Amino acid sequence: MHDERGPDERTSGGAAPLLIVDAANVVGSVPDGWWRDRPAAARRLRSALLAVATDGLPEVALDRPEVVLVVEGAARRIVEDGDVPPGVRVVAAERSGDDLITEMVAAEATARRVVVVTADRALRDRVTRRGASVLGPRSLPYR
Repeated sequence: MHDERGPDERTSGGAAPLLIVDAANVVGSVPDGWWRDRPAAARRLRSALLAVATDGLPEVALDRPEVVLVVEGAARRIVEDGDVPPGVRVVAAERSGDDLITEMVAAEATARRVVVVTADRALRDRVTRRGASVLGPRSLPYR
């Protein structure tokens, strides 16, 4: 019997793909003065990701993913925002955002497609060894 589903669909069991965004790395890729107000820069990224949660990333066949924004350092303050728009879950790393992202990939990659957005080479290596694919910051609608 021929299975017409792609490899990601066969391993995901129908679960939505997971898109994990390395906030520090993506925000740092745009020289717009983000360093003056890191929480505000993380909020701008969170807002930009709302479109990805509903529209996906068609150029890489990522349809309606669950979007998780991993923040660290001063940007963790956005977790305390009272009026958080639905569609993007923000997770604050207690210590290293890279360690948290790697743990998330290890926990999820066997059950569904996991894509990590980062340009950090060391993190790219860590998450691909655990089954995730990686996109660069320019793949997102954030500039």
